[in-house]
Amino acid sequence: MDKVPAYNEIPVGVILDMGSWLGKTVHSCITMAVSDFYTLNSNYTTRIVIHNRDTHGEPLHALSAALDLLKKPKVQAIIGSESTTEAKLLAVFGDEAEVPILSLSPTPSSNKHPYFLQITQDETTQFKAIAAMADSFKWKNVIIISEDTDNTRDMAAFMAKTFQEKNVITYMSLISPYASSELVNKELHKLSTMQTKVFIMHACHSLASHVLINAKYLGMIDSGYKWIITSKTMNLFNFMDDQVIESMHGVVGLKSYIPQSRDLKKFISKWRKDYELKDINVCAIGVYDAVSALAMAVERTQDLKKIGSARCNAELLNQMLRISFDGLGGAIQFMNGRVSAQVLEIINVIGKGEQRVGFWTKDAAFTKNFGKVISFSDDGLEAIVWPGGIQTKPTHRMLQVRSKLRIGIPVNERSFGGLFQVQIDAQTKKPVVSGYCVDMLLASFYALDQHIELEFIPANHKNVSAGTGYYDHLIAQVHAGVFDAGVGDITITSNRSKYVDFTLPFTDLGLGILSRNADTGMWIFMKPLSTDLWVVSGCFFILLGFVIWILEHRSNEEFQGSPVEQIVTTIWFAFSTIVYVHRQKLQSNLSRFVVTVWLFVVLVLVSSYTATLSSLLTVEQIQLASKRGLIGYSYDPSLEGVFVRNFNKENMMRLYAVVEYYAKDLARGSKKGGIDALVAEIPYIKEFLAKHPTDYTLTPYEGFTGGFGFNKWLNPGSKDSVPSQKVLNFNGLRGLFLISGVSMAAALFIFMSASVDVKKARRNIIWVGKKKDNCLSDNHLHGHGSSTRHGFLSLEESRIQRYEPIEQILFK
Repeated sequence: MDKVPAYNEIPVGVILDMGSWLGKTVHSCITMAVSDFYTLNSNYTTRIVIHNRDTHGEPLHALSAALDLLKKPKVQAIIGSESTTEAKLLAVFGDEAEVPILSLSPTPSSNKHPYFLQITQDETTQFKAIAAMADSFKWKNVIIISEDTDNTRDMAAFMAKTFQEKNVITYMSLISPYASSELVNKELHKLSTMQTKVFIMHACHSLASHVLINAKYLGMIDSGYKWIITSKTMNLFNFMDDQVIESMHGVVGLKSYIPQSRDLKKFISKWRKDYELKDINVCAIGVYDAVSALAMAVERTQDLKKIGSARCNAELLNQMLRISFDGLGGAIQFMNGRVSAQVLEIINVIGKGEQRVGFWTKDAAFTKNFGKVISFSDDGLEAIVWPGGIQTKPTHRMLQVRSKLRIGIPVNERSFGGLFQVQIDAQTKKPVVSGYCVDMLLASFYALDQHIELEFIPANHKNVSAGTGYYDHLIAQVHAGVFDAGVGDITITSNRSKYVDFTLPFTDLGLGILSRNADTGMWIFMKPLSTDLWVVSGCFFILLGFVIWILEHRSNEEFQGSPVEQIVTTIWFAFSTIVYVHRQKLQSNLSRFVVTVWLFVVLVLVSSYTATLSSLLTVEQIQLASKRGLIGYSYDPSLEGVFVRNFNKENMMRLYAVVEYYAKDLARGSKKGGIDALVAEIPYIKEFLAKHPTDYTLTPYEGFTGGFGFNKWLNPGSKDSVPSQKVLNFNGLRGLFLISGVSMAAALFIFMSASVDVKKARRNIIWVGKKKDNCLSDNHLHGHGSSTRHGFLSLEESRIQRYEPIEQILFK
């Protein structure tokens, strides 16, 4: 008879690309880990039995292999998923089959897959370290070089998001891992023309080697450049060719830190002896520890009699999550479905070797030693030698310009000293510039920390007529290379943007109308409502008073008295509802109902009146300028077409942009040879208002803005773009008056109907009373008792009481 093994065999699947270097390395580590673990723990009653499957680099083959392993050997766990695509497929498979998946993919896993465990270091940890480094060095722009594959696109997007949280702008350059040297060289040449000289590379070993060699050839790993390489490349630093390492001088890299220990030395010694390899990949060490953790979890699982059942797999998963021990790579413990964050080592490549400059700890902080956590600075870490042998603190960009920049400035009759002003020095005959635009330029260069001299040169020309082409001529000279840049109160237009690049606008955008605070007239308060609405509103106020008087005067003493007193009280009550100050206390429920409906009408009417009056006061200023008066406009040839399209041409007159002329002509008005309003860009108007804050008004005009480019379809078709005065008329509010009128009519109808019924009841009471007296007389003559009298009275009193509640409801 065959001897029954003294331990339980637990099948575990391994799905790898056996043809790849990583697959071969991981497979060897898994085999070594199983052998070493049970050699040290021979007393264990369980044994892991490995079942290998080859994916040949195809993600679908990995899924097919997982299905096969689940059917035949009925594996309890699966180790694999080298790529992001495989990880996504096996994560869903693991949840459906309830089989733990130990993933080699560095892509962060989602917590929605409980059976998916990430056993390698999460790559996103180092992105936070690099972003913190960029923030400390005050780098505001970086270029990220990454692989153009499904595995790395998501990672590159996560990296860009991490930099955005530190207010660092990134440019993403994706290169295929199979790109030729010619394509790599072309992409690097394009990147070299950019002003940003800080590069972050996250790529595989082969692509990183091509990029570094070509970058060194193009002079991009030299003085002025900064390179930071992630652990995806640096973990394989010892496997790189000498040519690649030589090109990396001055590069800063991050790699997984593995503390030295006796067990690690034994493992490396055995690895080199058995597999004849110089060094081992960090990923392989992580797999070695993961296999040990799996073996411990299998031994701790109690319900091994039901191997392959969901209950057994769930218990195995729980045991894996509880594992905590010191492995070759450090402390091993699963948190949120992944191995707890490890320490990252920051190294500086110098010559053909590497020098440690610090660490990035689990607490998301830089430190020189594990015992002391500090912020990232030149004093906190060892000195970094950047490309070119520079050890000074780097800046985020190096401007490839001369030591002196030629800045063109417009010279004309504009006199807006707050924005931009040019004066000629009497002694040196050189222009002296000042104003907000110049201060912004100087502040920008100061922030760049570049010692560059700025020479301001007037962009005037003898063939340029005064005020017609100074700005366009300046744009043309910058485009031709006569000037390195231009500064001034230069308007950004689509036509000018074809020739030069503009900075982001740092002033208010758009145009506005500057006009005097005109007298609107003593009857402006009448304009919000049309004549018919005024008449109808007044009639309804009187009607309300009449209805309330009918409902109240019989029972309410406040509506009684002499005819004159009743009329005054009624009119006062009706019109006091405008401001809700009516003080008369209503006794009839019908009156309360009518007044409640009317107060709603008054609320809508008063609110509409207030809004319309405010609108009229604004539109009055615009119409004053656009229809009935002359318009001046701040002279700028690029905006002349805008003025012509939006205003009547016969009402327009041209002005030179001089502040003193503005005030003088606006004060005179069109009837005295001046203007009624001025159309100009808002920054100019605001500077004018700073000197004349009380006499003039700024009205921003949306009609001048470009908006969306759909004028052909969305144009309202009106030739007059100036807003018109819209007043409230009766037609727009007739529904409210209809509701109020119906409520009044209904109240009167109910009141009159009830009054008729009450009168009939009272007549019957009088007639019964007379009949009662006759009966009493007859009874007295014939000697009948009082029982008949009392029975008769109780019957009639009951009839009368039926009408008393109605009278109380309607009149009291």
